[in-house]
Parts: sequence; C-alpha cells; structure tokens
Amino acid sequence: MKRMAEIIREYGPFPGIEEVHGVSFDGRQVWFASGEHLHALDPDSGELVGALNIPADAGTAFDGRHLFQIAGPVIRKIDPVSGEVLATIPAPEGGNSGLAWAEGSLWVGQHRGRRIHQVDPETGKVLRSIDCDRFVTGVTWIEGALWHGTWQGEESDIRRIHPATGAVLERLEMPPGTGVSGLESDGGARFFCGGGSSGTLRVVLRKADQDAT
Repeated sequence: MKRMAEIIREYGPFPGIEEVHGVSFDGRQVWFASGEHLHALDPDSGELVGALNIPADAGTAFDGRHLFQIAGPVIRKIDPVSGEVLATIPAPEGGNSGLAWAEGSLWVGQHRGRRIHQVDPETGKVLRSIDCDRFVTGVTWIEGALWHGTWQGEESDIRRIHPATGAVLERLEMPPGTGVSGLESDGGARFFCGGGSSGTLRVVLRKADQDAT
C-alpha cells in the first residue's frame, strides 16, 4: 500500500544547526543529533530546550530511561539529564544511520548496506539482520510494526516492513526533494523525521485518518 505522506508540521531550521541526523522521542521532548550535539526540542512550542555536548552523527534512541547515540564506530549510552556517558559498545560495521529501541534490543539501520541489525545493548553483538531493498536512513517501532526511512537521490519515503523478511508492507511517499534522515514514532499518530541538510524536523501522520492529538 502506498500513499503520499501528510506533513503536518515543520520545525527549524535552527541557528547554527546545519544537519539533522538521528531522531528520538522520550515522551516529552524530541531529541535530534546534529554532529557535535544532541538537541532537545519541545514539540508543542517548537523551541529548543537543551543540548548535550556529545558526538552525534547518526541514529538516536531512547529506552525509557537513557539515550543511545551512534557516532562513528561506537554507540554511547547517555544520561539525558546530566549528559554523562554511562557505557559504550561497538556499533556494527558498515555505515550506520538509524537507531531505535524495542523489545529489549537496539535496532541499527545501515544506509548503503540496506539492512537493519538487531543488536544486544550490553555487548554490541549483532543478534540478527533484516535485508531491505532501499537505503535505510532511520528506524522506529510502533505497535509491534517496524518502520524505516529511505532517501536515495530525490526520492524518500517512510515504509513499514515485515520484521522477518524485510518485505515492504506500506509506504508513505515524501514530496520530491524532501528527505528523511532520522525517524521516530511518538507512540501514537505521528512520526518525527529528520530533514538532513535542510536543518529541519518534520512531523508526518502515520495514518491518513488520524489527527495529531
């Protein structure tokens, strides 16, 4: 099933922030990675409300208590209040992009590798891999469904895939030139999507018949 993505809100661009990489949501604030910082955004007001000085050039995740951030060859576990790095594990080899937390595991999307790895959050061991047919630029789980962002050339979408086979079950097609560089569900009707070099965050409805409340 394919339909056009319904973008209902856009945040940014923000002064001094040139890129948006990973995106996560802690139930109150949207966190997004910009290279050298992890920023906190109030999704109601659209205002930046904090930042952690942490390397942040790829995916971001939240497990209910801690943030996880990919930067280069490692994934850091971070206290979101103090910014303290509590643990570091190796990231899978192969150009990591997206990151999500679900079912007690980290899920690491790989851009050009076109796959998603389930990763042990204590050791970094890859538990299993899901092959995808497009670049993976963001990963999220919602209501037991696995979604990932894609971005190749001028084409980008958000797609729901079968978590065992990688088969595409549903696609939300973004407007031409509108990329997805990070992806997170708010647990309900919305996806928060990184906008790459546009320096923006966009809000996309997951289902056409849902509103944003």
